[in-house]
Amino acid sequence: MSSADRQQPDPVPLRSERYIAFFDLAFTRFFRRHMRAARVARWGLPQIPAGAPAVIFVNHPSWWDGVAVMLLGRRLLRERRLFTPMAAWALEKYGFMRRIGVFGVETGTSRGTIRFLRTAERVLQDPSHALWVHAPGRFCDPRERPIPIAPGMTRLPELAPGAWFVPLALDYPFWSERKAEMLVAFGPPIPAAELLSLDRDARAARLAAALEAVADRLTEDAIARDPERFDTLVQGKEGMGGIYQGWRRLGALLRGQRFDPRHDHQADRAG
Repeated sequence: MSSADRQQPDPVPLRSERYIAFFDLAFTRFFRRHMRAARVARWGLPQIPAGAPAVIFVNHPSWWDGVAVMLLGRRLLRERRLFTPMAAWALEKYGFMRRIGVFGVETGTSRGTIRFLRTAERVLQDPSHALWVHAPGRFCDPRERPIPIAPGMTRLPELAPGAWFVPLALDYPFWSERKAEMLVAFGPPIPAAELLSLDRDARAARLAAALEAVADRLTEDAIARDPERFDTLVQGKEGMGGIYQGWRRLGALLRGQRFDPRHDHQADRAG
């Protein structure tokens, strides 16, 4: 083993359920303070066959995607031990993340790609594991088409020929309140064997098309602004907060009315 390989800690033994439980509480509290709700489309709940590892490939629209790993992992993927790469320079600032399944990747170099693939192969040896990968390899607006697929993604089926590849779309629209929504949807899993029957360029196109189909359908639900299309996973605080909201609460109390902190008292529908 080279000195470069020795510098990359094995993420599997480092991952700690105690750390994950603690930081789930911290991330959830932070989310509730700064976002309105995390919602999963009812048609887009994960349906990943058991008995084989999974690669969850995700668009990458926002800084909030890192929080999504924790929230969704604990609420929708509890049967899976989740691992995800992060730029090595960023992980140096947040060393605790190594204890919640995050491992460092040297970005923009062939050496970094090789080390990522070696770590991914290690993670995907266990059928209970899931590897969460930001498919574009960079931040990418949810409306960008085609969705970019980083070169390393097309190599993963070769490392885990029994794995399932699961598209996951994320979006963060503003509806009727001051805080954004986190909207998520999973798509049908793709067997690695299907991807292995294609050359790498065709694999990239297949992965992009699958992710785009989920993202496009999620966009339709975001435009509809109808929370009834979703199951709410985490509910944030409603309303403006501060002095203004306190004044409104007092006014409702004096009128003998139930206080509703929302700006829009109707269902969040367009029109």
